[in-house]
Amino acid sequence: MKRGAIALLSVVLTAFCSTAQTQLIKYGDFENWVTRNIKESKIIGGKLRQVYEIAPTAVIDKTAPYHNMGGSQWATSNVYADVMGVVKTSNTVYPDNNPAGGKCCKMMTEIETVKVLGMLDLKVLVAGSIYLGYNLEPIRNTSKPYSKMEMGIPFTKRPKALQYDYRVFVPADAQRIRATGTSTRTLPGSDYAEVYILLQRRWEDKDGNIYAKRVGTGRERFGKTTPWVAGHQLKVHYGDMSSHKDYTDYMGLIPESRYYYAKNSKGKMVPVKEVGWDDPSATPTHLLVMASSGCGVAYEGTPGMTLWIDNISLVY
Repeated sequence: MKRGAIALLSVVLTAFCSTAQTQLIKYGDFENWVTRNIKESKIIGGKLRQVYEIAPTAVIDKTAPYHNMGGSQWATSNVYADVMGVVKTSNTVYPDNNPAGGKCCKMMTEIETVKVLGMLDLKVLVAGSIYLGYNLEPIRNTSKPYSKMEMGIPFTKRPKALQYDYRVFVPADAQRIRATGTSTRTLPGSDYAEVYILLQRRWEDKDGNIYAKRVGTGRERFGKTTPWVAGHQLKVHYGDMSSHKDYTDYMGLIPESRYYYAKNSKGKMVPVKEVGWDDPSATPTHLLVMASSGCGVAYEGTPGMTLWIDNISLVY
């Protein structure tokens, strides 16, 4: 083989190896979206609302619970609720255009306003979020919001990092509030947009309780307006993250007040109790990836805060 051909082959092989080390999470390029057209109840205005999901392109013209389509493992904070026969939707995650080409995912923190019988105004703050897992629709009440989400998917690999493109917008007059529908009040400080990758090793006891140890951690927050950043990598740290030089409190184990939920072997939704740090060489059983325009508890955040994300991939 001539020297020029050998050099060309070397370049091709190098490019192939580089590509092989990065694996796009299915539908993590956000080129495909489902549009759900849902009509809300007349008592709250009877509007026809569009609700978006991340899955093969489709339009659903009916009011019905959504189940992940086409092998997509992405869920969103966009939901259909039916509380005592009153149909309401919430949509804070949208398809948008990436200036570099193609579509991306846009998440906004917004205040959902509900006017009952044209008189009573209820205001609820909702942060736009996407995550690997499933929503359990229809939502019947506002208690224990995490119990309406099955967070995480089965997974046994050990990636080095989570890679993605992103942009952040923080309003100039950023103010954090809590709006639960019946009350609204201002909170100190501003909120942050957030992205994380967590790896857990889960197990279930004879009573159906689910426990987990943290195998790997990558978590970061964004509090400033940022232009598009391409190919950003969030490193995964294995083992006890609390002893790492870059550790901050929000990277710690999930507290009881914010436990995520999963279905046990009996089909019941139960909290996943994260009870400790695992050995650095442990093999995970579940992968959690989440991106959100807020990082606080439910119903708290900064209205107008926006996170765009695209091309979410695992790096090996």
